[in-house]
Amino acid sequence: MNEVSQKLQNCYESVRARTDFVPKVAIVLGSGLGDYADTMNDIVAEISYDEIEGFPVSTVPGHDGRYIMGYVEDVPVICMKGRVHYYEGYKMSDVVLPVRLMAKLGAKILFLTNASGGINKAYSAGDLMLIKDQISSFVPNPLIGPNDPDLGVRFPDMSAIYDKELSNIIRKVSVDERIPMQEGVYIQFTGPSYESPSEVRMAGILGADAVGMSTAVEAIAANHMGMRICGISCISNVDAGLSAEKLKHEDVQAAADAAAPLFKKVVTESIIRFGKLLRSSESEDMTEL
Repeated sequence: MNEVSQKLQNCYESVRARTDFVPKVAIVLGSGLGDYADTMNDIVAEISYDEIEGFPVSTVPGHDGRYIMGYVEDVPVICMKGRVHYYEGYKMSDVVLPVRLMAKLGAKILFLTNASGGINKAYSAGDLMLIKDQISSFVPNPLIGPNDPDLGVRFPDMSAIYDKELSNIIRKVSVDERIPMQEGVYIQFTGPSYESPSEVRMAGILGADAVGMSTAVEAIAANHMGMRICGISCISNVDAGLSAEKLKHEDVQAAADAAAPLFKKVVTESIIRFGKLLRSSESEDMTEL
């Protein structure tokens, strides 16, 4: 077992010493979206990151730094209330450790969320964007280093990172609940500085619609472990060079807070439908046996 896998195993055992809860859906809550965890019913466990052996701790305002385990209706869910970022000084293997741990605990679906800057000129602050694809070429790949075949294959396919069936469920929810939903490509830069006007133009030329400092590497690690992935960005601001306003973290949080009610509605209804999808898949597996 290599160093990364050993650290993951230690974290797993640390969590299992506190709870035997097995989640089906994992959610990563981005800037300003952490309050979603407060809407869950029947909370089974809350574990602060600093209680887990060797676990990275969030240092960014708006990122609480706890796992919340409980239910959305009857779907067992684990919420990552606050993520860690590469710009905080952690190794990339530590940045994706929380996602890997949620998969190891049993989660089959990963629902990624973030607050991001809008590149697409059709976007406005407060819009929600379904992530169709991503560009991760500007950050280190989390799979660099020795591969543990127990986690995934050496060269994982990335042709459909964001699960089409899950994305279609989110689209249907947005229509049913009359919640406008943009769709686009997300690009991750390292941060912590915001993008220059020229970097924003470059990202747009490459095909990106929104930019942020997280998410893409988490999706790579989850895809490597066989999780089904979906994601929503909250467009918190129009990016540098597209607006006369200077970018501030407080404004990012404020925009995400304002969009939170719609976000919570989309996420809750989507998770309920994901639960039905998982139960259907499990029934089919049992029939085949």
